[in-house]
Amino acid sequence: MKIAILLPYKEDYTPKFSGAVSIHVSSLLNFSKFKSTTTIYGNTKSTNYLTRNFHNIRFNQTILSSNNKIYLNKFIDIIKSKNFDLIEIHNRPSYFKTIKKKLKSKIIIYFHNDPLTLSGSKTKNERLDLIEKCNFIFFNSKWTKNQFFNDINELHYLDKFKICFQSSKKTRVNLLKKQKLISFVGKLNTAKGYDIFGKSITKILNQFPEWKSIVIGDEPREKHIFKHKNLKILNFQKNDFVLDVLKKTSIFVACSKWEEPFGRSSLEASSMGCATIITNRGGLVETTKHPIILKKIDENSLYKSLKYLITNSKLRKKLQNLNYKSFFLTHSYVSKIIDDVRDTIFKNILKNKININKNSKLKIIHITNFNYRYFGRLQYNTGIRINNGLIREGHNVLSLSDRDIISYMRSLGDPTGEKYLNKMVSNTINNFKPDLLILGHADRIDKETLINAKDNHSNLRISQWFLDPLSKHGPDFNKNKLRVVDKSNLCDATFITTSPDALNYKIKNSFYLPNPCDKSLDYLENFRENKSFDIFYAISHGVHRGNLRPGKIDQREKFISKLKKITKDVKFDIYGMYGREPVWGDLFLKKLANSNMAINLSRGKPVKYYSSDRIAQLIGNGLLTFIHKDTKYNDFFNNSELIFYSNINDLSEKIQKYKKDYKLASKIARKGHLKYHKYFNSSVISRYIIDRTFGVNSEYYWDK
Repeated sequence: MKIAILLPYKEDYTPKFSGAVSIHVSSLLNFSKFKSTTTIYGNTKSTNYLTRNFHNIRFNQTILSSNNKIYLNKFIDIIKSKNFDLIEIHNRPSYFKTIKKKLKSKIIIYFHNDPLTLSGSKTKNERLDLIEKCNFIFFNSKWTKNQFFNDINELHYLDKFKICFQSSKKTRVNLLKKQKLISFVGKLNTAKGYDIFGKSITKILNQFPEWKSIVIGDEPREKHIFKHKNLKILNFQKNDFVLDVLKKTSIFVACSKWEEPFGRSSLEASSMGCATIITNRGGLVETTKHPIILKKIDENSLYKSLKYLITNSKLRKKLQNLNYKSFFLTHSYVSKIIDDVRDTIFKNILKNKININKNSKLKIIHITNFNYRYFGRLQYNTGIRINNGLIREGHNVLSLSDRDIISYMRSLGDPTGEKYLNKMVSNTINNFKPDLLILGHADRIDKETLINAKDNHSNLRISQWFLDPLSKHGPDFNKNKLRVVDKSNLCDATFITTSPDALNYKIKNSFYLPNPCDKSLDYLENFRENKSFDIFYAISHGVHRGNLRPGKIDQREKFISKLKKITKDVKFDIYGMYGREPVWGDLFLKKLANSNMAINLSRGKPVKYYSSDRIAQLIGNGLLTFIHKDTKYNDFFNNSELIFYSNINDLSEKIQKYKKDYKLASKIARKGHLKYHKYFNSSVISRYIIDRTFGVNSEYYWDK
C-alpha cells in the first residue's frame, strides 16, 4: 500500500526551516502504520531532511514559466511508473486536476489554510469539484472546514471529509519548574500581531523586571524593532528547540490579527502546560481548551491580560495545569485518524481489484426499460430477469426504468425528458454511491453523465448489456452497432447475446451473454403432459407497439408459412401472423402452456450464439425447442437436450418425427429445461456480469 505525500512548492522539509506543514507530515509519519511504504516529495536546497524517506524534486528555477507548474510536472514524471495507491496533496488544491488527469492513484487533500484564499478552491465550483472527485479531504480546523463549505451543504458529503487537527508531542513537563518566561513564536509581522506584542512586552518587562521574554521567528519583509535587556529575539529554530523553550514558558502569546486557520504554536504551548493568551480569530480558539481570549486585539488589551496572569499566580498555575492535562492531540492520536481513512480507501481498492466473489454484497444501480408504463404487458423481459438475479444474489439493487422516466417527465423545457433522466441518474449515483452501474439498452444516458460519475466516484464500475442482433447479417446492423459501441469505451465490460468473435468489428471488453431464464417467470414444465398444440411460434411487430402493423413484411413469416405447407398433420399455434395479434404478459404464458414444441427463429441470418430472448422462455418453460445449427448452440447443448436443424426441410422432418414420438420429445425437452435452469438462470447470469465487470476470471459453463 504505497503512499506519496506531495508538499507545497517552497515548503522547506528541513529541521531548521520547516513550516507547520512539514512538521505536521514528519511528526505523524513515525506513528503511521504506513511509514515504511510512504514517500514524501518536496523541494529544498538543503540536503538535511526531517526524515529519511524524503525525495527532493530538484530542477532549475526560471523566471520564464511557473516554477509551481514545473515542480508539479516533475513530481508526476517521477512517480507515474511507481504505482502509488494513494497521493496526498498538502495545501495545494490547484495540483488536484493535473494529478487526477494524469495519474490513476486515489487522492487525499489536506487544507492547512483558508480554502477561499488558495488557488484551486476559491470558487464554489472548484470546491464542489474537489469534494466530489477526490477520495477524501482533511481540514486542520473547524474554521477551515466552515470556510470550504461556506456556500455548500456539507451534509451531502459527510463521508468525504474530517477535521484533522495538527498534533504535538506528549512530553512530561514539571509545572513546578516553570520559569517567569513569556514566549512568542511565529513570523514577526503585523498579521501575527507581533507589533502589539512588542509594545506590550516592553511595558511588562519594565514593570516586572523578574520576568523575561523569548521571541522565536523572523520576517524579512517587515521590520519591528523592540529592545529590552530581558527580551531575547531569536531567528527560526528547530522544532525541538521551540518545544524545549515552551517547557520552561509560563505564559504564551498568540495574538494574531488575521484569521489564523489553526495555530500550531499555541497548540504546542498548551501541550507544554503554558497559560495561553490568544485572539478569537480563525481556528486559534480550537488550539487550546482553556485560553485567555483578548477582548480587543490591541496593545492595551494584551498588556492587561499579561499583567493579570503575572499578578494572579493561582490562576496562571491553574490554566497551566488545565491545558497540560486536557491536551490529547498527540502524534499517535492524530496519525490514527489519518490511517483509518487510508485503511478505508485501501479496502475499497482491494475490493475492486480482487475481492469480488459470490459472497460479496454490492450496491448496484440497474438502469434499463422495466416497461412500467405498459401496465404489466411486458413484464416477462430480460431486464427483470437480470434484476431478479442480482437481488437473489443478495445485492442492494436500485432499479431505474429509463424509458418510463423520460416518458413521464417530458415538459416544454425538456421535450424529450432526457435532461431530467440524466440529472436523476447523476443525483442518484451521488446519494446511493453504488459499487456498480449496470446499463441495459440505456441509450438516453449521456456519455457525459457516465464520465462525471467515474470522475466523482473513482471506485465505480460500469457495465452494459445488449440483446439485439449485432452481426452484419442481422437486422438494423448499423443502428445497433452504433448503440452498443457508443458507451463501450466508458464501460468496464459489455455483454452481448452474440459471440464477440462472430462480429467483424471489436467491442472493448466484450463478453457473450446467454439469455437468462428465471424460476419465478419461467416456471412451466410443458414436458410433463401432452398439450393441445404441437408447435408454438410468436413474433411481434414491435415490442412497444404491441399489435400488428399493417403492411409490415417479415422474412420469418415467409419461413413459417412455407414450413406449415410442407409439415403435414402438425398443429401450429402462431401469433403475430395471419391477422392474429401478438400475445404478451400473462396471456403469452397461457398460450405457451398449450404446446409441446417451439421454434426458436430470430430475424436475420443465423449467427454464432445469437438468439432473441425468446429462447429462454421456450426452453425455460419446458418446450422441446428447435434451433438452427449455425447458431452453434451445440457448444452448450447436445442432441438429447436441444434439436438442431440445418434447413427448412430438415426442420419439417424433425418436427414430424418428434410429434409422433411424444415420449422421446418429452424426455429431450425435460433435459434441455433442466440444463438451461442450471447453467443459464438469472442468478448465474447476474453473477457472471459482476465477475467479468470486476475482472474476476471464475469459470462459467458457456465461457470455458
